[in-house]
Amino acid sequence: MWNDIQTGKYEGMIAETVVIEGFGGDRIHAYYSRPLGEGPYPGIVLIPHMPGWDEFCREAARRFTQHGYAVVCPDIYCRVGHGTPVEISQKSREAGGLADESVMGDCAGAAAFLRTQAYANGKVGVIGMCSGGRHAFLAACQVDGIDAAVDCWGGGVYDERTDLKGEKYAAIDFADKLGCPLLGIFGNDDMHPSAEEVNKLEEELKKLGKDYEFHRYDGAGHGIWYYHNQMYRQEQAMDSWEKAFDFFEKNLRG
Repeated sequence: MWNDIQTGKYEGMIAETVVIEGFGGDRIHAYYSRPLGEGPYPGIVLIPHMPGWDEFCREAARRFTQHGYAVVCPDIYCRVGHGTPVEISQKSREAGGLADESVMGDCAGAAAFLRTQAYANGKVGVIGMCSGGRHAFLAACQVDGIDAAVDCWGGGVYDERTDLKGEKYAAIDFADKLGCPLLGIFGNDDMHPSAEEVNKLEEELKKLGKDYEFHRYDGAGHGIWYYHNQMYRQEQAMDSWEKAFDFFEKNLRG
């Protein structure tokens, strides 16, 4: 898939900030990129990670668009305020983090936005990295109509949280409701999630008879796609990008 472009073929895209309806009917910002053309195109909801609604997420959205996907990356941190991604993600941490219900509502709004576009082929996937990977797993279990999900090194699946009603839970509690194929990308040197946690998750999905595939990389830890810092692992990153493209091609376009 990488660099497999046809030099004589027209290519064009548009990428912009739009407003969509998110959790609780809130109007939130989203980064929206799509190919120029009549389609039909599949959609992808790209969930931001804890570093924030940042430049990496926007570049990742455009990369998927270059390969024929319409992408919405919702600003799940917008209720905290506006500023640089680092400033706003820090404010979110200081405020206790985001409620999963809020993120799921924003994902549902982004998916609905993608499905209502004239170019849409009717299928929508979800992908996230780090905390966004955990959220992608949750969205595959909780958001109606998700056709494929990619969890990139999402930790905390077994961590206890408190919902907006004050009840305790962990993301793994919803694994039985996983309603679409799941792709997992993990580094074996990662500590969050650790190799043991990934083993445990895989055992649970296998026991439940879920449709999943995990790819686990030696010599890699957390954030292997993050070319802008020391986490980047070129060989593992390029291979796992190909895995993600193949997975979405099969489940959203095939």
